[in-house]
Amino acid sequence: MSSHPHHSPRAAAERAQHDARMLQIDFNVSPFTVVWEVTRACALHCVHCRAIAQPRRHPKELTLDEGRQLLDTVKEFGNPILVLTGGDPMMRDDLFELIEHAALKLKLRTSLTPSATKMVNRARLQKVKDAGILRVAVSLDGASSEVHDAFRGYTGSFQRTMEILDDLRGLDMSFQLNTTVTQTNVDTLPDIAKLVEASGAVQWSVFFVVPTGRAGIEAMVSPERHEELMHWLAEMSDSAPFDIKSTAAPFYRRVAIQRKQAQEQGPVTFAGAGFRYEDGLHRPVQGVNDGKGFVFISHIGEVYPSGFMPVSAGNVREESLLSIYRESQLFRDLRDPTKLEGKCGRCAFREVCGGRRARAYGVTGNWFASDPVCGYQPAGA
Repeated sequence: MSSHPHHSPRAAAERAQHDARMLQIDFNVSPFTVVWEVTRACALHCVHCRAIAQPRRHPKELTLDEGRQLLDTVKEFGNPILVLTGGDPMMRDDLFELIEHAALKLKLRTSLTPSATKMVNRARLQKVKDAGILRVAVSLDGASSEVHDAFRGYTGSFQRTMEILDDLRGLDMSFQLNTTVTQTNVDTLPDIAKLVEASGAVQWSVFFVVPTGRAGIEAMVSPERHEELMHWLAEMSDSAPFDIKSTAAPFYRRVAIQRKQAQEQGPVTFAGAGFRYEDGLHRPVQGVNDGKGFVFISHIGEVYPSGFMPVSAGNVREESLLSIYRESQLFRDLRDPTKLEGKCGRCAFREVCGGRRARAYGVTGNWFASDPVCGYQPAGA
């Protein structure tokens, strides 16, 4: 594909404005991204499911009115990115009312991550578009039905995903593809990347598995393989006709900076909250991490630093989301790089990276410990 809409001059100008705004965000006050798990219900049985999704909706899910109140509070943060996820959000019959409240009334930049089931058809996607969704995220964990369907625990999931992508293209809707990297599919990533390019996706979001939910420690790839993949993604990002974003791998920023240092044969200087360096990823120069620029609300209102770190700091039914994010000890500690331990605590990149706190917790039980899949050895460590 020779061009994509997000590479137009207008899109570039909008991005420049967006980046300028992001530089002014104080993560102690407002998150960059808010994720709300609107339901835990889902028809699939994915082997790595963070939510340990269930076939039926939970009776204590936040109601429509509670959901609207939550969205009103999210707007008080300013203008964070809002992601409506699950489970499968399509399992909520009031989903479109929630989207309209968020996107049309509150003008929040809202995206949706549905599961690849028959509930996602062209008519429903048209309703999603009309309700104001800016982007739909679709999971793609293999370049073939064999790999993808095994991941998703559902025969036919790959074909359903391809049909959904056809519908999204037909409706001229912006979409991204999400891939969770595990030992099962790591060797197929080049093939997946080719499929991402052919699909017309505006972004490839590459998740690196965190041991929580149904995902175990054995699913993680080695530190050496993580490092290789970071360089591979960074190199691909220079020429790919889609954006590349890493999730649960904040050391991608460190690799991007080190590559820039090598190219320019000079140091990248420190200032303020971290490296004053645009990493080419169109995100703030501060490192987004669990509880630091990121907050997750569960289907029953529990507030977590991320969906991969199931340690609750409070519940929106009892306390304001704003006060939980800004004042809870858990979130305050996670935003304090001086509390990091091991090599993450000694690392010069700790403010722009900081290691994935959820993975440290999932492996060691200590969210301040070093990220166990980062192979970098800081100077003097």
